[in-house]
Amino acid sequence: MELLDTVKLMESDDYKKRFKAEYWQLKIRYKKLKIMCKKWDNGELDFEPTCNRKIYNEQMRNMYGYMKILEHRAEIEGIEL
Repeated sequence: MELLDTVKLMESDDYKKRFKAEYWQLKIRYKKLKIMCKKWDNGELDFEPTCNRKIYNEQMRNMYGYMKILEHRAEIEGIEL
């Protein structure tokens, strides 16, 4: 799934579909950031990041925590991700 695939879900009147879109958008962005950081660690980036690595680590930690919250909420609300 790519971000573009979530657009229709985001536009839905059904909150469960919008919830799924929010979750998938976050998960996609988290995975891409994680890949970028791995490339950075391996010296494979084709650009020089402006922020230091600590900032990216903090961002990933918070994104991961938010994903876990959404997963827990989905379980409680009966939303299949």
